[in-house]
Amino acid sequence: MVPRFAVPAVLALFAALAAPAQTQFLPLKSIHPGMHGTGRTVFAGNSIDEFQVEVLGILENIGPKESLIIARLSGGPLEHTGVMQGMSGSPVYIDGKLIGAVAMAFPFSKDPIAGIRPIEDMLRVSASLAQIPAPHPALVLAERDVTRGLHKVQAALAGESRLIDIATPISFGGFTRATLDAFAPQLRALGLEPSQGISAGGDIPPAMGNPADLKPGSMISVQLMSGDMGVGADGTVTYIDGSRIYAFGHRFLDIGATALPFARAEVITLMPNVNTSFKLSSAREWMGTISQDRDTAVSGELGKRPSMAPMSFSVSRGGKPIESYRMQIVDDPLLSPLLLQMAVFSVIDRTERTLGAATLRVTGEMEFLNAPAPVRLDNLYSAENGAATQVSLNAAIPAAYIMQSGFNSLKLKKVSINIEAFDEKKQLNIDGVTLSRREVRPGEKLKLSVLLTGDDGAETTRTVDYQVPIGAQSGPLYFTVSDAMAANLTDFRQILTSSPRSPRQLIDTVNDLHQNTKAYVRVWRTDPAYQVEGADMPAPPASVALILDGSPSTRNSKVAEMEIDGGGAVITGVKTVQVEVKE
Repeated sequence: MVPRFAVPAVLALFAALAAPAQTQFLPLKSIHPGMHGTGRTVFAGNSIDEFQVEVLGILENIGPKESLIIARLSGGPLEHTGVMQGMSGSPVYIDGKLIGAVAMAFPFSKDPIAGIRPIEDMLRVSASLAQIPAPHPALVLAERDVTRGLHKVQAALAGESRLIDIATPISFGGFTRATLDAFAPQLRALGLEPSQGISAGGDIPPAMGNPADLKPGSMISVQLMSGDMGVGADGTVTYIDGSRIYAFGHRFLDIGATALPFARAEVITLMPNVNTSFKLSSAREWMGTISQDRDTAVSGELGKRPSMAPMSFSVSRGGKPIESYRMQIVDDPLLSPLLLQMAVFSVIDRTERTLGAATLRVTGEMEFLNAPAPVRLDNLYSAENGAATQVSLNAAIPAAYIMQSGFNSLKLKKVSINIEAFDEKKQLNIDGVTLSRREVRPGEKLKLSVLLTGDDGAETTRTVDYQVPIGAQSGPLYFTVSDAMAANLTDFRQILTSSPRSPRQLIDTVNDLHQNTKAYVRVWRTDPAYQVEGADMPAPPASVALILDGSPSTRNSKVAEMEIDGGGAVITGVKTVQVEVKE
């Protein structure tokens, strides 16, 4: 019989035995060369295996208040594979105490030498960090690279060698080989190693998995897109503190506060490689959300799955549908535009020829929560080669412009894009512009004739009438006939190179851009004028001119603008003529 006074002590003992053991940490200052420990990772399936670790030394101050443990790994397949992609985040213990995670390696190294990120550096990436997305350089509509705002990989020097983050293997399911080849340089610059995946999340059941199935050393896959096409980035869990996990031991993309779903993954096989070997894995069940992506680790929460935006594509030829795709995509200002660009490229590459003349009409909408209206897509793209590159970039740029504008309330809600293909080049060039007269008086009419030429000697002429306003001052009056790109640069030059002031102005700017199936006649003169938020202000009062930025001598004052229909063809080129206005 247990004495009454001993009951509380016995209950406390039972509670202590039943509770999970608290992980202990070994600080960096206590780690010395020659110490031995063990690491944990998955080499096959979902079974966590151990490998041996020998500490070789400490690299001090490889970054701001950051050091790195250099160690030799051994055991299991490591003598054959070396340090593998997918091992990032594998926890390392000495005397049962966690010291950090495998995070860096030497490219082309003959031995499995790794850089271990101290656990104290990883724990700085916690839930207490700001959840508001970090500000990024605003992207302008004239940008040609949607990855400009993403950080590029930096190497740490160790003697004459370079110690780099172990590249994050990123698996693409349902994408064409040409897509991976086209975007590989951009992805590798970000520290990602693309591969054609066996599965990248398309068949993951919707239910959340059991958090107890995830342990330090388990494999996870950050799912960026799922459905008919899938994208997943793989790494290893380092530490679990209640519902919060820490993984990778280095950044994924260093995008700060985010909301990226992750799943438990299983290793299918190991792929030895002369440069860097990697794990080939497949996502199995949803586990939670990565909420922080920082320089030393990614951190997230178990049991929560963020919403993803539905994205659909339909492809038709000759008015007949030939293919359709449905996916879900993460809502992230920096990642979503790149994923959209790659998906559009793959859809076109999969269904259309890559060589020879082709024309693609792209229509659709992008919807954003809290936006006054959807963003409309309606343009034609024609080229001898490379139509997929043109279309995919021009679909991604508006998304990046909206999402990186700084208006955090604008969340991606839905993307729907229709692509109509033509096996011919539908393009006309502005070859010549003539006026019915060289001199004109106020109130009189002019006829403007525009010669459009295409392949195989095709020619067509479009005419427009213009009446000179009564009271127009004497002097030269110019008529510039241009394509949509030139017209956009002229009419929106201030907005295209600056940030909008409201969500409405942001959406209106994109929707007001000129369509490339028309030619635009800009009637202008060299009167002093300023541009205010993209609109001309000719000859403002002196008091207003004093507070406007820029010199009026460098501005041209738009008098009028007219459109010329291209007859279902892309219009290219710029021509300018002038007439003399007489009193």
